[in-house]
Amino acid sequence: MHVFMTGATGYLGGVVAEHLLGAGHTVSALARSEGSRERAGRLGLTAVAGGLEDLDVLRAAVAGADAVVHTAVDYLNPRMPEIERNALGAMLDGTDGGRPFVYTSTGLVYPDTGGVPVDEDHPVDPAASPQPYKIHGERAVLAHEKAAGIVVRAALVYGRGGSGLLEGMIGGARARGAATYIGEGANRWSSVHVDDLARLYVAAVERGTGGTVVNASSGEPASMREIAEAVARITATRAVSITFEQAAEALGPYAAVLVRSSPLDASRAERLFGWRATAKGLLDELTTGSYAAAA
Repeated sequence: MHVFMTGATGYLGGVVAEHLLGAGHTVSALARSEGSRERAGRLGLTAVAGGLEDLDVLRAAVAGADAVVHTAVDYLNPRMPEIERNALGAMLDGTDGGRPFVYTSTGLVYPDTGGVPVDEDHPVDPAASPQPYKIHGERAVLAHEKAAGIVVRAALVYGRGGSGLLEGMIGGARARGAATYIGEGANRWSSVHVDDLARLYVAAVERGTGGTVVNASSGEPASMREIAEAVARITATRAVSITFEQAAEALGPYAAVLVRSSPLDASRAERLFGWRATAKGLLDELTTGSYAAAA
C-alpha cells in the first residue's frame, strides 16, 4: 500500500515509517523544513512539502494514499489543539472509501485510576485528561463515515535512546546531579518500546478495521521511583525525592501528570492483531540498552 504519514521524520514516526517500508509498503511523508525533507529522502520516503497547517497539502496527500498514519504532535506547542483539529479535519475531508486512518493517541486520555489497569472500554472525559484534544481527535477519526478509523493509545514510548520524558530526566539528572521523583514515586506507568509500537502500526494499517481502539503497552508497569533510580544509575548520580510543591514550581501543570497512575491493559491488541511486545523492558533498556550505551 501507499501510506501517507505525518510525523515520519520524528522519533516515533521515523520508526513506524521504517517498519512500514520493511513490510513492503511505500511511504510519503509530510515534511515542513528542508532538513526534514532531506531526512525523509535518507529514510527512503517520498517527501511532501508542507506542515500541519497547510490544509490543502494535507487534503491532496491523503486523497492519493491507500492509508494514513498520523503521528505528528508537539505537546509543548500551546496552539496544538487548534492545529490538530484543523489538520485532522483536512485529512478526513480528503479520505474516502473506508481507507485505514491510524490516529496516534496516548494513555493520558484515561483518568487517573490510582494504579488500577484500564482497557479500551474505560470511559474517557476531556475534563479529566491532561491531553483533552487527543480525546476530541479520537472521536473525530472514529466517527468519520469515509475513514476506517483506528486509534492507538500508546503508553510511555521508549527505546533507541529517545523519548521526551526520558531524555528530559537524563538531561536533568546530569544538570542537577540528581534524578528526581515526586513523593514516594510509587505511581506506576506503562511503557512500550518504539519498535514494538511500530509493529502494531503496521498491523493496524494491514489488518485494522474501522472503529477500533487499542492500547499499546508492554511488560510490567514501572514506578516513577524505579525509573528515576535507573536514570541515576546511568548518569552516575542519585535518585532523590522532591515534594509535589517543588515539582510544580519547576514544571508547572506537568507535575500533576507525573504523579498519575493508569496502567494500560493491551490484551485487545494481542487478540485483534496477534501483537506482543518482544523488546527489552523499560528499566532494562535504560540500564543496559540504548540509553546506557549513549551515557
